Amino acid sequence: MLDRVDRILIASHDASATARRWQQLLDAQIVRENSVPAFNSKRVVIHLGDSEIEIHEPLGEGPIAEHLHNGSGPFAAGFATPDIAGLTSHFKALGITPLAIGEDQFYLDSAALGIPGLRVVVSPLRQLASVGLIDTLYECTHLTADAPRDTAEIARVFNLDPDQFVEIGSDTYGYKGTLTLFDNTRLHRVETIDPYDRTKTMGRYFDRFGSSLYMCYAEAPDLVPIQARLKDLAPSAWTGSDEDLDGLFIHPRATGSIMMGISRATHAWTWSGFPQRVVPVKS
Repeated sequence: MLDRVDRILIASHDASATARRWQQLLDAQIVRENSVPAFNSKRVVIHLGDSEIEIHEPLGEGPIAEHLHNGSGPFAAGFATPDIAGLTSHFKALGITPLAIGEDQFYLDSAALGIPGLRVVVSPLRQLASVGLIDTLYECTHLTADAPRDTAEIARVFNLDPDQFVEIGSDTYGYKGTLTLFDNTRLHRVETIDPYDRTKTMGRYFDRFGSSLYMCYAEAPDLVPIQARLKDLAPSAWTGSDEDLDGLFIHPRATGSIMMGISRATHAWTWSGFPQRVVPVKS
Protein backbone atom coordinates (compact mmCIF):
# COMPACT_ATOMS: atom_id res chain seq x y z
CA MET A 1 0.00 0.00 0.00
CA LEU A 2 3.03 2.28 0.25
CA ASP A 3 4.53 3.65 -2.93
CA ARG A 4 7.52 5.67 -1.82
CA VAL A 5 9.35 7.69 0.82
CA ASP A 6 8.11 11.15 -0.14
CA ARG A 7 9.24 13.38 2.75
CA ILE A 8 11.18 13.74 5.97
CA LEU A 9 9.98 15.84 8.91
CA ILE A 10 12.55 17.64 11.03
CA ALA A 11 12.17 19.81 14.12
CA SER A 12 13.90 23.17 14.32
CA HIS A 13 14.03 26.15 16.65
CA ASP A 14 13.99 28.37 13.54
CA ALA A 15 12.22 26.75 10.58
CA SER A 16 12.81 29.65 8.18
CA ALA A 17 16.56 29.71 8.84
CA THR A 18 16.80 25.94 8.44
CA ALA A 19 14.88 26.13 5.15
CA ARG A 20 17.31 28.75 3.86
CA ARG A 21 20.16 26.40 4.69
CA TRP A 22 18.64 23.69 2.49
CA GLN A 23 18.26 26.27 -0.27
CA GLN A 24 21.92 27.19 -0.02
CA LEU A 25 23.23 23.63 0.20
CA LEU A 26 21.10 21.80 -2.37
CA ASP A 27 19.00 24.40 -4.27
CA ALA A 28 15.77 23.40 -2.52
CA GLN A 29 12.72 25.61 -3.04
CA ILE A 30 10.41 26.86 -0.29
CA VAL A 31 6.90 26.01 -1.48
CA ARG A 32 4.57 26.79 1.43
CA GLU A 33 4.30 27.84 5.06
CA ASN A 34 1.46 27.12 7.45
CA SER A 35 0.69 25.93 10.94
CA VAL A 36 -0.07 22.39 12.07
CA PRO A 37 -2.37 22.51 15.12
CA ALA A 38 -1.91 18.80 15.84
CA PHE A 39 1.82 19.43 16.40
CA ASN A 40 1.40 23.02 17.67
CA SER A 41 4.01 23.99 15.10
CA LYS A 42 4.84 26.38 12.32
CA ARG A 43 5.66 24.37 9.19
CA VAL A 44 7.93 25.40 6.32
CA VAL A 45 7.82 22.92 3.43
CA ILE A 46 10.66 22.76 0.94
CA HIS A 47 10.70 20.96 -2.39
CA LEU A 48 13.91 19.01 -3.04
CA GLY A 49 14.28 16.49 -5.83
CA ASP A 50 10.81 15.04 -6.36
CA SER A 51 10.33 14.96 -2.57
CA GLU A 52 9.54 17.35 0.26
CA ILE A 53 11.13 18.19 3.59
CA GLU A 54 8.86 19.55 6.30
CA ILE A 55 10.59 21.76 8.86
CA HIS A 56 8.54 22.23 12.03
CA GLU A 57 9.13 24.97 14.58
CA PRO A 58 7.25 24.70 17.89
CA LEU A 59 4.68 27.36 18.71
CA GLY A 60 4.36 26.03 22.26
CA GLU A 61 4.12 22.70 24.02
CA GLY A 62 3.53 19.69 21.80
CA PRO A 63 5.36 16.82 20.11
CA ILE A 64 7.76 19.09 18.19
CA ALA A 65 8.74 21.02 21.31
CA GLU A 66 9.17 17.76 23.21
CA HIS A 67 11.32 16.35 20.42
CA LEU A 68 13.59 19.40 20.48
CA HIS A 69 13.77 19.26 24.27
CA ASN A 70 15.10 15.70 23.97
CA GLY A 71 17.76 16.94 21.56
CA SER A 72 17.30 14.16 19.01
CA GLY A 73 17.36 14.22 15.22
CA PRO A 74 14.68 13.74 12.54
CA PHE A 75 11.11 13.85 13.84
CA ALA A 76 9.25 11.57 11.41
CA ALA A 77 9.48 9.74 8.11
CA GLY A 78 6.95 10.43 5.38
CA PHE A 79 5.42 7.83 3.06
CA ALA A 80 3.10 8.27 0.08
CA THR A 81 0.30 5.94 -0.92
CA PRO A 82 -1.93 5.91 -4.01
CA ASP A 83 -4.80 4.63 -1.85
CA ILE A 84 -5.33 6.69 1.30
CA ALA A 85 -8.81 5.23 1.82
CA GLY A 86 -7.57 1.66 1.51
CA LEU A 87 -4.68 2.23 3.88
CA THR A 88 -6.98 3.91 6.40
CA SER A 89 -9.31 0.89 6.23
CA HIS A 90 -6.32 -1.39 6.80
CA PHE A 91 -5.33 0.60 9.88
CA LYS A 92 -8.90 0.42 11.19
CA ALA A 93 -8.89 -3.37 10.81
CA LEU A 94 -5.72 -3.44 12.93
CA GLY A 95 -7.26 -1.19 15.58
CA ILE A 96 -4.96 1.72 14.69
CA THR A 97 -6.38 5.25 14.66
CA PRO A 98 -4.15 7.76 12.83
CA LEU A 99 -4.21 11.45 13.75
CA ALA A 100 -5.35 13.73 10.93
CA ILE A 101 -2.91 16.64 10.47
CA GLY A 102 -4.27 18.09 7.23
CA GLU A 103 -6.33 17.32 4.20
CA ASP A 104 -5.71 13.64 3.36
CA GLN A 105 -2.52 13.59 5.49
CA PHE A 106 -2.24 11.74 8.77
CA TYR A 107 0.27 10.94 11.49
CA LEU A 108 1.10 7.81 13.46
CA ASP A 109 3.40 7.99 16.46
CA SER A 110 5.40 5.08 17.80
CA ALA A 111 2.64 4.12 20.26
CA ALA A 112 0.05 3.90 17.47
CA LEU A 113 2.41 1.90 15.28
CA GLY A 114 3.68 -0.32 18.08
CA ILE A 115 7.19 0.29 16.77
CA PRO A 116 9.51 2.08 19.22
CA GLY A 117 11.27 5.10 17.76
CA LEU A 118 9.34 5.25 14.50
CA ARG A 119 6.95 8.11 13.65
CA VAL A 120 5.29 8.29 10.25
CA VAL A 121 3.30 10.81 8.23
CA VAL A 122 1.31 9.33 5.33
CA SER A 123 0.31 11.52 2.38
CA PRO A 124 -1.45 10.94 -0.94
CA LEU A 125 0.90 10.06 -3.79
CA ARG A 126 1.74 13.09 -5.90
CA GLN A 127 4.10 13.37 -8.84
CA LEU A 128 6.49 16.30 -8.42
CA ALA A 129 9.05 17.56 -10.90
CA SER A 130 12.63 17.24 -9.68
CA VAL A 131 14.12 20.40 -8.13
CA GLY A 132 17.66 21.10 -6.95
CA LEU A 133 20.78 18.96 -6.78
CA ILE A 134 19.16 15.63 -5.85
CA ASP A 135 16.66 13.45 -7.70
CA THR A 136 14.70 11.83 -4.88
CA LEU A 137 14.57 10.70 -1.26
CA TYR A 138 14.39 6.92 -0.97
CA GLU A 139 15.21 5.84 2.59
CA CYS A 140 14.84 6.65 6.25
CA THR A 141 16.97 4.81 8.81
CA HIS A 142 15.30 3.49 11.96
CA LEU A 143 17.50 2.32 14.84
CA THR A 144 16.15 -0.41 17.10
CA ALA A 145 17.32 -3.05 19.54
CA ASP A 146 15.05 -5.64 17.89
CA ALA A 147 15.27 -5.32 14.11
CA PRO A 148 13.51 -8.65 13.31
CA ARG A 149 10.50 -7.75 15.43
CA ASP A 150 10.20 -4.21 14.10
CA THR A 151 10.69 -5.37 10.51
CA ALA A 152 7.77 -7.76 10.94
CA GLU A 153 5.66 -4.98 12.46
CA ILE A 154 6.42 -2.60 9.57
CA ALA A 155 5.28 -5.31 7.15
CA ARG A 156 2.10 -5.94 9.14
CA VAL A 157 1.14 -2.33 9.82
CA PHE A 158 1.77 -1.07 6.28
CA ASN A 159 0.67 -4.27 4.51
CA LEU A 160 4.06 -4.80 2.85
CA ASP A 161 5.35 -8.05 1.35
CA PRO A 162 8.34 -9.40 3.34
CA ASP A 163 9.45 -11.31 0.24
CA GLN A 164 10.39 -7.90 -1.20
CA PHE A 165 12.72 -7.15 1.73
CA VAL A 166 16.53 -7.38 1.70
CA GLU A 167 18.75 -8.21 4.66
CA ILE A 168 21.55 -5.74 5.30
CA GLY A 169 24.56 -5.49 7.59
CA SER A 170 27.88 -3.72 7.94
CA ASP A 171 30.81 -4.52 10.20
CA THR A 172 32.32 -1.17 9.22
CA TYR A 173 29.38 0.77 10.64
CA GLY A 174 28.39 -1.92 13.16
CA TYR A 175 24.78 -2.71 12.31
CA LYS A 176 22.49 -5.44 10.98
CA GLY A 177 18.86 -5.47 9.94
CA THR A 178 16.53 -5.19 6.96
CA LEU A 179 15.67 -2.92 4.05
CA THR A 180 11.86 -3.03 3.94
CA LEU A 181 11.60 -2.32 0.20
CA PHE A 182 8.07 -1.26 -0.67
CA ASP A 183 8.61 -2.65 -4.18
CA ASN A 184 11.95 -4.30 -4.91
CA THR A 185 12.11 -2.85 -8.40
CA ARG A 186 12.75 0.53 -6.71
CA LEU A 187 14.82 1.72 -3.75
CA HIS A 188 12.11 3.18 -1.48
CA ARG A 189 12.19 1.62 2.00
CA VAL A 190 12.75 1.89 5.72
CA GLU A 191 16.15 0.67 6.84
CA THR A 192 15.39 -0.94 10.19
CA ILE A 193 18.65 -1.87 11.88
CA ASP A 194 20.22 -2.84 15.18
CA PRO A 195 23.39 -0.76 15.75
CA TYR A 196 25.03 -3.55 17.71
CA ASP A 197 28.52 -2.01 17.91
CA ARG A 198 28.11 0.71 20.50
CA THR A 199 31.63 2.05 19.81
CA LYS A 200 30.56 3.19 16.33
CA THR A 201 28.69 6.42 15.53
CA MET A 202 25.28 4.73 15.17
CA GLY A 203 25.81 2.74 18.34
CA ARG A 204 26.73 5.83 20.32
CA TYR A 205 23.65 7.62 18.96
CA PHE A 206 21.50 4.66 20.00
CA ASP A 207 22.98 4.65 23.50
CA ARG A 208 22.04 8.32 23.81
CA PHE A 209 18.56 8.36 22.24
CA GLY A 210 17.38 4.74 22.13
CA SER A 211 15.07 3.55 19.35
CA SER A 212 14.74 6.47 16.93
CA LEU A 213 15.03 7.77 13.42
CA TYR A 214 18.66 8.40 12.58
CA MET A 215 19.10 9.67 9.00
CA CYS A 216 17.74 9.70 5.46
CA TYR A 217 19.15 8.83 2.04
CA ALA A 218 18.75 10.49 -1.35
CA GLU A 219 19.90 9.89 -4.91
CA ALA A 220 21.62 12.44 -7.13
CA PRO A 221 22.68 12.31 -10.77
CA ASP A 222 26.08 13.88 -10.03
CA LEU A 223 27.89 14.38 -6.73
CA VAL A 224 30.46 16.87 -8.04
CA PRO A 225 28.27 20.01 -7.74
CA ILE A 226 27.10 18.88 -4.31
CA GLN A 227 30.68 18.42 -3.15
CA ALA A 228 31.57 21.89 -4.45
CA ARG A 229 28.66 23.44 -2.55
CA LEU A 230 29.62 21.61 0.66
CA LYS A 231 33.27 22.60 0.39
CA ASP A 232 32.20 26.21 0.13
CA LEU A 233 29.37 26.36 2.69
CA ALA A 234 30.00 23.48 5.13
CA PRO A 235 33.64 22.39 4.76
CA SER A 236 33.77 20.55 8.10
CA ALA A 237 30.20 19.22 8.06
CA TRP A 238 30.29 16.50 5.45
CA THR A 239 32.10 13.22 4.76
CA GLY A 240 33.31 12.22 1.30
CA SER A 241 36.17 12.70 -1.11
CA ASP A 242 36.99 13.89 -4.61
CA GLU A 243 37.96 10.32 -5.47
CA ASP A 244 34.62 8.83 -4.42
CA LEU A 245 31.85 10.06 -6.70
CA ASP A 246 29.41 7.35 -5.58
CA GLY A 247 28.38 8.68 -2.19
CA LEU A 248 28.75 11.24 0.59
CA PHE A 249 27.18 12.23 3.91
CA ILE A 250 25.98 15.69 4.96
CA HIS A 251 26.15 16.05 8.73
CA PRO A 252 23.28 17.30 10.93
CA ARG A 253 25.00 20.56 11.82
CA ALA A 254 24.88 21.50 8.13
CA THR A 255 21.25 20.53 7.43
CA GLY A 256 19.64 21.18 10.80
CA SER A 257 19.05 18.00 12.85
CA ILE A 258 19.38 15.26 10.23
CA MET A 259 22.17 13.28 8.60
CA MET A 260 21.58 12.90 4.87
CA GLY A 261 23.41 10.33 2.80
CA ILE A 262 23.49 10.97 -0.94
CA SER A 263 24.31 8.20 -3.40
CA ARG A 264 24.91 8.46 -7.11
CA ALA A 265 21.89 7.32 -9.12
CA THR A 266 21.58 3.48 -9.07
CA HIS A 267 24.66 3.03 -6.82
CA ALA A 268 22.54 2.11 -3.76
CA TRP A 269 21.64 -1.16 -5.48
CA THR A 270 25.19 -2.21 -4.54
CA TRP A 271 23.94 -2.96 -1.01
CA SER A 272 20.22 -3.25 -1.74
CA GLY A 273 20.06 -6.78 -3.10
CA PHE A 274 20.46 -6.16 -6.84
CA PRO A 275 24.04 -5.02 -7.61
CA GLN A 276 23.50 -5.87 -11.28
CA ARG A 277 21.30 -2.77 -11.52
CA VAL A 278 24.18 -0.38 -10.81
CA VAL A 279 24.99 1.73 -13.86
CA PRO A 280 28.77 2.39 -14.00
CA VAL A 281 30.10 5.91 -14.19
CA LYS A 282 30.98 6.78 -17.77
CA SER A 283 34.71 7.38 -18.17
